[in-house]
Amino acid sequence: MIMINVLLALMVIASFLLAIPLHECGHALMASWLGDKTSRSEGRLSLSLPAHIDPVGTLMCVILAFQPGLPVGLGWGKPVKTDPWKMRVGANTGVLLVALAGPIFSLLIGFLVALLVRLVPSSLFVEPFLIRIPQFLLVFANVNICLAIFNIIPLYPLDGYQVLYTLLPSRQAVQFAKSATYGPLIILGIFFLLPFLAQFAGGGLASFPLFHLSEYIWLGAINLVGLASGPLPTDLIHLYLFNIPAGS
Repeated sequence: MIMINVLLALMVIASFLLAIPLHECGHALMASWLGDKTSRSEGRLSLSLPAHIDPVGTLMCVILAFQPGLPVGLGWGKPVKTDPWKMRVGANTGVLLVALAGPIFSLLIGFLVALLVRLVPSSLFVEPFLIRIPQFLLVFANVNICLAIFNIIPLYPLDGYQVLYTLLPSRQAVQFAKSATYGPLIILGIFFLLPFLAQFAGGGLASFPLFHLSEYIWLGAINLVGLASGPLPTDLIHLYLFNIPAGS
């Protein structure tokens, strides 16, 4: 029986609650720098959690964090509202840059924290309690990079939706905008309904990547973390999953 690693789940949730304000603040900073002060007037140019939290996006993270086997920090925050016509680079370019700012900011934070893991003294990796320090740094780095990868999915309210919207011709963009209403439901279906159905799918269908998208996002993120952290005294995956019961 696969057990739930409660401490790791709490680390993932805490990392997500720290990462989301940073991610959304990245959007707000870019919009403000481009000349649109809407985010500033709405209090989004801050690291205050209540200003950026989205209930459904946070619930998704909590459920994925407590899933047996591989806790993953995926979810979304409250979208940053902008006035494209106030941006000095033009409406479409401005929206595109604001949309890209969040994932890029999360990616940079993930890489910087992964570099910090490299600087952790080797002695901390062998102490059963002190190892929690590099473990949390690793989890925080991974969650930030997971958010960056997750947000390029072109579904509302993720950043990939705005990116694709700005790149599409006008007529196709109008048609694509109609999907925004169903975006959150589609995301929840992909990350919860499809993995559930995969349990009953036979043959090669059960291994279809879309059925395990959260695992692939996590795997991509942990490999990027490894590029920044370099070789560590212990294996990255072992460090991330540290303290999962032996019977799992």
